[in-house]
Amino acid sequence: MATSTEVDQDRGFFGHPRGLANLFGTEMWERFSFYGMQGILLYYLYFSAAEGGLGIDQATAAGIVGAYGGSVYLSTIAGSWVADRLFGPERTLFYSGVSILVGHVALAALPGVAGVAVGLVCVALGSGGLKATATTLVGALYAEDDDRRDAGFSIFYMGVNIGALVGPLLTGLLQTRLGFHWGFGLAAVGMAIGLAQYALGRKNLPESGRAVPDPLDPAGRVRSAVVIGLGLVAVVVLVLTGVIDADNLATVVTWVIAAAAVALFAVLLTSGRVERVERRRVLAFVPMFLVSFGFWALFQQQFTVLAIYAEERVDLDVFGFAVPPSWFSSVEPLFVVLLASVFAALWVRLGPRQPSTPVKFALGVGFMGVAFLVMALLGFTRGEHVVSPWLLVLVLVIFVLGELCLSPVGLSLSTKLAPAAYRAQMVALFYLSIALGSSVAGALAEYYTADGEPVYFGLLGGGAIALGLVMAALTPVVRRLMGGVR
Repeated sequence: MATSTEVDQDRGFFGHPRGLANLFGTEMWERFSFYGMQGILLYYLYFSAAEGGLGIDQATAAGIVGAYGGSVYLSTIAGSWVADRLFGPERTLFYSGVSILVGHVALAALPGVAGVAVGLVCVALGSGGLKATATTLVGALYAEDDDRRDAGFSIFYMGVNIGALVGPLLTGLLQTRLGFHWGFGLAAVGMAIGLAQYALGRKNLPESGRAVPDPLDPAGRVRSAVVIGLGLVAVVVLVLTGVIDADNLATVVTWVIAAAAVALFAVLLTSGRVERVERRRVLAFVPMFLVSFGFWALFQQQFTVLAIYAEERVDLDVFGFAVPPSWFSSVEPLFVVLLASVFAALWVRLGPRQPSTPVKFALGVGFMGVAFLVMALLGFTRGEHVVSPWLLVLVLVIFVLGELCLSPVGLSLSTKLAPAAYRAQMVALFYLSIALGSSVAGALAEYYTADGEPVYFGLLGGGAIALGLVMAALTPVVRRLMGGVR
């Protein structure tokens, strides 16, 4: 493996360390499989049996998708804990990729609810482990004061979105031509390619990625195994007794994620391993966590409310071609691919004159508010399949502007503000904000109706803009707490 000094001097990938190329490719293929599967998942759940689906109630199906999305990001805590205490980030990423592959194979090969249950659990656990550790490894490629750092995360994020762009296009096409399980099978193939590529390029990753920051002693391993076992038993009992079911799954997951976020913040703020300056930086992350949650609660509705909207309200006949509704999942990543390099170049060109991270967060959630206000205006057009697809494309482009202000910058920020003893778990906190937003996006689907669109989208859009204004007002306080980190 490459040493830290070699990584600092390495500019073999477009001016960036060569390890970024491996992580770029691995995440691209993982996102290909993840979004390829997610692009058709909601339709698989609520389409009738005659259409190849499971015939689940639409609101319940949207809640399941939201809960699954939240669980993916919730499992970043488990993944980061495994990385920090057991295997280190590099090996945790590899094992997580194996779990994802197993999940996609289950969705492709097992029929009915059994395939959904096994597949989504394996994908959620694996994706959580991969997300936290891949981001940690990208951060390890750069020194804290390396001006390439934010640009590197933007390039990495472009790889994420290349996969997210192509995945739904191909799985959606297979789903409409051959059936849902063919689409799920293609997602499995993509993950297999990504896993093989990662294994071949591991030598270019920094040696620090193999280190275990805070390893458990043998007694700690036993205690952890007991706690994990009891937790699994408790979940099984709650499901079997009906306390947790498909109808309340999104709500349950939301409360679990909220409790996990509070607990993790408490650990970082009270641990004796966290120094005073580090503790102030964790405090600075609190308002940005809340803004990030608000952003993702709107953004993730492209897989719940906006997916239903695309299938029922949008005119899908484009130049005589029947567009699969899942293809709208590719619009947003397409424009991320087109604009990510522009944003990366802009931040590098501005250098110290670029907006601070709190301001970027305010801009990100503000753009989401504008997008939802546009949706509110479209709500005055009544009827099925009457909304121009190009108007939905416009809304998703506004999504992109917000995402590029907040998401790659948030990933970078979580590594810069992280206490030395809890680097992976600080990254997990950022993903917990996405988890909370994802599960809420599923729960909110219950309140969406075509007739109530102006009120539904209008309230959420106005709330997002207000949140952005509050973040902008708090920027001076937050910057002081960040202790020199921009």
